Amino acid sequence: MALTVFFQMTNSPLFRWVLPFLLLWLAQPAFCNDAILIDDYRDGLKPQWQEKSFSGNTEYRVVRPNDRPVIQATSQASASALMYEIEYDVDRYPILSWRWKIEKTIPGGDARHKETDDFAARVYIVFPSWAFWKTTALNYVWANRLPRGEMIPNAYTDNAMMIAVESGEEKAGRWVEERVNVLQDYRRAFGTNPPPAGAVAIMTDTDNTGQQATAWYGPIRILSESAD
Repeated sequence: MALTVFFQMTNSPLFRWVLPFLLLWLAQPAFCNDAILIDDYRDGLKPQWQEKSFSGNTEYRVVRPNDRPVIQATSQASASALMYEIEYDVDRYPILSWRWKIEKTIPGGDARHKETDDFAARVYIVFPSWAFWKTTALNYVWANRLPRGEMIPNAYTDNAMMIAVESGEEKAGRWVEERVNVLQDYRRAFGTNPPPAGAVAIMTDTDNTGQQATAWYGPIRILSESAD
């Protein structure tokens, strides 16, 4: 019954990315350090990474430019996410940091409309709930048109907020370091404190516009405020 209600309340594009995180959401041990490294890719991808296809498959593989392992993502009119299940307390670990690079933004991509909701690169955090319609997410995107720093609801649902940490072509082709405060962003997005996070994901998608995009993702870290 709950599943039926959820389908009635939201459209299938929302459900298609929410369900994998709900299925993967299992208890995790408590962390004791100030910094949690998701993966450094030195031995390839850890088995905790799982791909979920929404429309075809974005190719994710480990490459080693200058002997520094990173994930290369290539999308050709496709959309799949690479997600890492990890439950943690955002109050204790409010900071998310990573480095990324894109070849270019998406011609015609525009986060304000469903038919153009594509991104060369995004890193996002999902906050699962057993009540499907209460699952929320923060999407940190390399925006096509949104001004840097702007936050808007996802074109499909208000439960996912899109935050433009980079925008446009100015920095395309070079590595960019990012550091965001997830706790502050969640409060700004939803007006309340976040529940435990359940997964971190990366995604390069071009299924709506039918375009091609390539991006690279460095290691992702979850940090306490006191971490260097």
